[in-house]
Amino acid sequence: MQQFMLTIALMFATTILAQTTVKSNPEDKGQTIKVSVLNALSDNGTIHFAFHSKETFMKSAAVYSKSSKVEKGVVIVAFENVSEGEYAIICFHDENENGQMDFEFNGMPKESYGTSNNPLIFGPPQFESSKFKVKNENLNLEIKF
Repeated sequence: MQQFMLTIALMFATTILAQTTVKSNPEDKGQTIKVSVLNALSDNGTIHFAFHSKETFMKSAAVYSKSSKVEKGVVIVAFENVSEGEYAIICFHDENENGQMDFEFNGMPKESYGTSNNPLIFGPPQFESSKFKVKNENLNLEIKF
């Protein structure tokens, strides 16, 4: 009985420890932000990610950017050495690989896109509904199309 209780206690402790966020090494310059898209509609093309501050959001070049090919509807990228602050990520699926987001004549996007926090968007993305804070922990974010 004692071994059974010890085994249950060990399993409980392991489960709690496994759910804690991994702290970065103090020698690192910043945090790692892992971003995934798990529901791309096709494997055609590339998903482009733009990592913005409030100042650059929808205005100028991103603070960080990455791109990756889609495999089985999934893309995962990592932004490393990210400084503390507030950021938002915009991504789009460039299915025809022309390097830009394509729009219909009425302004509606032809290609899938999403932002951090997955807000319900009517109109262009907004920083306030997409922002997240980078502090002293690595983050895992999922963006849904």
